[in-house]
Amino acid sequence: MPVLADLDYVIVAFYLLIVVVLCVRVTRRAPDLDELFLAGRSLGPPVIGLSLFASNISSTTLIGLPGAAWEHGISVANYEWMAALVLLFSALFVAPLFIGQRLTTVPEMLERRFDARLRKYLSATSLFLSVVLDTAGSLYAGALVLMLFIPGLELVPTCAALALFAGLYTTAGGLRAVAYTDVLQALVLLIGSLVLSVLVFAQFDFSWSQVTARLEPDHLSLIRPLDDPALPWLGTLIGLPILGFYYWTMNQYVAQRLLGARSAEAAARGALLAAALKLLPLFLMVLPGAMAAALFSDLERADTVFPRMIAEFAPPGLAGLMLAALLAAIMSSVDSTLNSASTLLMVDFVQPHRPGMDPQQLARWGRYSTLILMCLAAAWAPAIDHFPGLFAYLQQAFAYVTPPLVAVFALALCSRRIGARAAWRGVIAGHLFSAAVFTAAQLGWHQLHFTIVAGLLFAFSLVAILACQYLPDADRPSAAQLASAAQGQGARLSRFVRLGALLLTLATLALVVAFW
Repeated sequence: MPVLADLDYVIVAFYLLIVVVLCVRVTRRAPDLDELFLAGRSLGPPVIGLSLFASNISSTTLIGLPGAAWEHGISVANYEWMAALVLLFSALFVAPLFIGQRLTTVPEMLERRFDARLRKYLSATSLFLSVVLDTAGSLYAGALVLMLFIPGLELVPTCAALALFAGLYTTAGGLRAVAYTDVLQALVLLIGSLVLSVLVFAQFDFSWSQVTARLEPDHLSLIRPLDDPALPWLGTLIGLPILGFYYWTMNQYVAQRLLGARSAEAAARGALLAAALKLLPLFLMVLPGAMAAALFSDLERADTVFPRMIAEFAPPGLAGLMLAALLAAIMSSVDSTLNSASTLLMVDFVQPHRPGMDPQQLARWGRYSTLILMCLAAAWAPAIDHFPGLFAYLQQAFAYVTPPLVAVFALALCSRRIGARAAWRGVIAGHLFSAAVFTAAQLGWHQLHFTIVAGLLFAFSLVAILACQYLPDADRPSAAQLASAAQGQGARLSRFVRLGALLLTLATLALVVAFW
């Protein structure tokens, strides 16, 4: 059992105190609906970029990435560099639409382009994923590590305590508190991960030749064969872009930072910063996990690689910093998902049925809903212990649920012919087919990797929507719908954004080639 020194506890306590003080300072203004959910649409590029990064690099990532790399190699980093490319696409083409239409939630866009059914369907699905996967997964991963370092902790009360702390400051401060505390948390995450990666590399005398000599060649390869059990090359090609597009463009808890930007230019620059930061996890989290395969051969579960590295290599003080980084990851994910879930619930469900409620009333009920969602996530988190692995739990669920949603969103962006009936029928058909494919996988009828399944489900849903448009009763979008959905399209971004996107694309390609 790892043991913390007194200095470690002091560092963790000091970090938590800073979070509380920062939260209090940014929550003094009177919160209305726009302030609670979108920070008054005033966020600048650094806050957007760091908050995007921190909310994504959650405790599930700190636990899941090193664990997957220890078990299967560095191909898990494909999720990270693919995210950078998706963020660059969002910066250039999606963020201007969000800002131009002054959206509060991403599903609003589907209502403007199609109808209210699709808005509520996407919102309900996103709400479910946010609570059951993102929030609960972060709570479970954080509790797992804290239990290893603090004797006597149990899973259920630890999940509840983490949820309570993050839920209270999210309820008090809304997106502004979430975004500004995420800035602090991003810095702690980067510093803590950098320190740990250096300590692990030191076990190889800072010699890359020693690393390659002690690990199998395929353990240090990003692009894996078609029969690879972890991430085949075809899954990287056709599946990861679909999963990444949902996560970075349609997922409310991520997109909310873009929606809270003060301008399209600020949103685009923030997305560029986040894209640049997403190239770092390969070096700060994945490679240390892969190196750990040569250092630890006695682990029973991959999810314990990260705490084992802390216990083995971090001296007093640094162990506290790493635990502060873990707490930062937990807080940044839980506060983000809770705030976004509350936004979806209030704006997409409550507000349309209670149009007479003033903004202050909606904000107050938004706080209540945040606390309720916090309780639901805390209640579900311990159940994740019964699944085979945290990273697989998260990614496989996204792979089966999100492709039909990405298909209809892509057509909303690209097609002027698809009507509401075809979009609705195609999405339902896509999810029915997804349920059938999932059932077949559980019965052993196919062995397709879930990333390949995601690409195939996207293609099926796309074809289903297009085919439904040829049914006799299919409708066509009105001129008003097309005009509303196109607001912000073609917004001219600065040369800095366009050049930055090009340079980051080249850097990403260079990284992939280097670790091919």
